[in-house]
Amino acid sequence: GMVDGSGLTLYHCERARSFRVLWTLHEMGVQSYKLVTMPFPPRHMAKNYLKVNALGTIPFLIHGETRMTESCGIPLYLAEKFGPTPLQVRPTEPDYGAYLNWITQADATLTFPLTVFLRFVALESHKGLSEAGVAYAKWFVARLKWLDAALEDGREFLCAGRFTIADICVTYALILYDTLGVSSHTGTALKPKTMAYMERMRQRPAFAAARAEEKASIAAWHDGRSKL
Repeated sequence: GMVDGSGLTLYHCERARSFRVLWTLHEMGVQSYKLVTMPFPPRHMAKNYLKVNALGTIPFLIHGETRMTESCGIPLYLAEKFGPTPLQVRPTEPDYGAYLNWITQADATLTFPLTVFLRFVALESHKGLSEAGVAYAKWFVARLKWLDAALEDGREFLCAGRFTIADICVTYALILYDTLGVSSHTGTALKPKTMAYMERMRQRPAFAAARAEEKASIAAWHDGRSKL
């Protein structure tokens, strides 16, 4: 059924970490929220965004009095606020600990080193710090061992035998690795089962719907139809 998300605003950039939140909204069938997709980096490209979020980062979620900045925390919030949903793993389930571990590992351990790579290799190579970026990309590859080992048994999803927020959070890190072309710098491709897992997650209808909404939303920004 449809879930009413009026009163909820998500500030986003195309293909940025905030995509985790947008994908969650689509998987949960939340309707009537406001999506503002800005050019990247928003603190330079969207005048006055710093008045909305003093950090200038995305995602930024506003829901009533609630303000949130963390791309793996917001999906947990949405699942609790707009659930119950099969996207959550409950404390009574055996995989509850694994679920929380995947979600927190997805950003702190897996996405963070890729943002260092993105900054110093892709965006600011003139600063002469690209070696640091490549070193962090290699660090990411080393940290993938936990994920590779879990997927070795042929499971379809990370935990609880079903699609959950853990899959959303981890898949985003894999997509970032893939789209940044990091493997050409590290000489390491994703393991076949890890690559197949990422492709399965990307095939989900809610993923495609979130991508389509993102495209329409950035077009609306450039047209002046979407504003802070």
